[in-house]
Amino acid sequence: MYGSTVRSLLVRGMLAGLIAGLLAFAVAYVAGEPPVNGSIAVEEAQAAQEAQEAGGHAGHGAAAPAGGEEEEAVSRPVQSTFGLATGVLVYGVALGGIAALAFSFVLGRVGRFTPRATAALTAAAAFTTVYLVPFLKYPATPPAVGNPDTIGKRTTLFFLMILLSVLLGIAAVIAGRRLAPRLGNWNATLVAAAGFVVVTGIAFAVLPDNDDAIKPGFPAALLWEFRLASLAVQAVLWAAFGLVFGALAQRLLAARPAAAVTPADRTAPSLG
Repeated sequence: MYGSTVRSLLVRGMLAGLIAGLLAFAVAYVAGEPPVNGSIAVEEAQAAQEAQEAGGHAGHGAAAPAGGEEEEAVSRPVQSTFGLATGVLVYGVALGGIAALAFSFVLGRVGRFTPRATAALTAAAAFTTVYLVPFLKYPATPPAVGNPDTIGKRTTLFFLMILLSVLLGIAAVIAGRRLAPRLGNWNATLVAAAGFVVVTGIAFAVLPDNDDAIKPGFPAALLWEFRLASLAVQAVLWAAFGLVFGALAQRLLAARPAAAVTPADRTAPSLG
């Protein structure tokens, strides 16, 4: 694929990521903010109870500690609107660009799929390897309720799981391609997928759990409400990206058949 085409796909991928980010923000605000607010309320109630118990143990006549709660640098309403929108949109644009480059590489290399179908498969693979598999091992936790003493460990394990998932996904694609001439496309795909599941299961068993990620006493229903909302945000983000980018890529590549290469394409270096 020529350089000018890759650049055009990159721009369209970032645009599709922006649109997908807008939809994901709507889901995050509607479905994700209520459990976040609930978790903050639980944390504040626990902190107030601990302060009350500490004051009671200090004995009668003891002076109360000076000072109060620290004032937030950014208010909660700003965090839940402008801050959330900024984070989700930047995330969507960045991942959209990366997914567009991945699409440029795999197009025509993993089967004779149309650009629209390839975009859908790329989005599904990205959702599965980048989010779903790591989520199954280390599910999301609401802010303000995690154990601050283990945040470094939890972050390291989560990104390690992402790296392993992506590498295993790439290995499964390569294995499927090499097995296809002997087993056929369908059987090779089944074998590669089964291998991915087995090796991922081994990684799940070997890597340590995050049993201390949530403070004791946090409501289980609120925790799962947050996790389901987090899963829904990612599912909407990637589904929307696959649909929007697929339509944009199909239109672009249909206007640029291999036999009708533009002068810019002839002079551009090949990127794949």
